[in-house]
Amino acid sequence: MYITCLDMEGVLVPEIWIAFAEASGIPELKRTTRDEPDYDKLMRYRLDILKEHHLGLKEIQATIAKIDPLPGARAFLDKLREETQVIILSDTFEQFAQPLMRKLNWPTLFCNTLEVAPDGAITGYRMRCPQSKLTTVRALQSAGFQTIAAGDSHNDLGMIQASKAGFLFRSTDAIKAEHPELPAFDRFDDLLAAIRGAMAQ
Repeated sequence: MYITCLDMEGVLVPEIWIAFAEASGIPELKRTTRDEPDYDKLMRYRLDILKEHHLGLKEIQATIAKIDPLPGARAFLDKLREETQVIILSDTFEQFAQPLMRKLNWPTLFCNTLEVAPDGAITGYRMRCPQSKLTTVRALQSAGFQTIAAGDSHNDLGMIQASKAGFLFRSTDAIKAEHPELPAFDRFDDLLAAIRGAMAQ
């Protein structure tokens, strides 16, 4: 039995931090896992900027409420879920993801949790487990599943490379150049066809 594991931001929905950077006028917050492979370093950088500008969860959630899935993402996910089990593996946070999951028809999501002070300041975060995407894929495999994975960033490479089939989707030219062995797609129809092809083998 197959389970397809998909990244969320950049694959199904726009990057939340980029949207918030644009809404808040703070270009430094545009830095994502496409740019910084060390997730802990990236999050500490983000939290320092939020603290400096006195911004918290409420402001970010107001931006998220205006974000829609990428064009075609909902239809792609609906078709895929008719044919195989799907889990969204994301380094986002429960407090960010709920409105987006509603717009995607409530797929299963494994993600992390923010630590939020009573005044709404984001003080830290808790990862679900170390190397959460790779760890989850290996756990699924140990339970008898074959995994197929797709993502766009450095933190997706572990789950992509550990799966029976793995794909880059809407990734950067730099990441595609670093990993020419990974098939890369930019259209949902092409990704769906590749997943179907992997399941047919």
